[in-house]
Amino acid sequence: MLKIDRLSLEDAHILIEGATQKSRAMGIPMCIAVCDESGNLLAFDRMDGGKASSISIAIDKAFTSASARNPTHVYNQLCQPGQPTFGIHVTNGGHFCIIGGGLPVRVAGAVVGGIGISSGTAIEDLEVAEAAVAYFYAKTGLNGA
Repeated sequence: MLKIDRLSLEDAHILIEGATQKSRAMGIPMCIAVCDESGNLLAFDRMDGGKASSISIAIDKAFTSASARNPTHVYNQLCQPGQPTFGIHVTNGGHFCIIGGGLPVRVAGAVVGGIGISSGTAIEDLEVAEAAVAYFYAKTGLNGA
């Protein structure tokens, strides 16, 4: 029997709170998605002004970062012709995202979920995702390592 740690709905809301605070400070309304460790959506928030086209992108970033257990931006470099994961972006029904802004959430080294941010540039999205995860650790007292 396996024991699986995963984010709770309360945890997801903490991540969204952290992302929202950073997004407001940057002046960029974002779409924010949080998934469990398997990539299943737990919570989603579209800030007023968040791009409609970013809804599915944020969800796909959260899915990818949780289920693949890596930040989405690492696949951008690896998904070029001739590289080992070329073509991965068309797997999983087209939901595998290689755009920066998705991060796995780890607790005690184990991936317990993922967060995906979209509406800014990939760099801005990643900055918000990093702030959300840092906020989560600060608010819960949990450790990612």
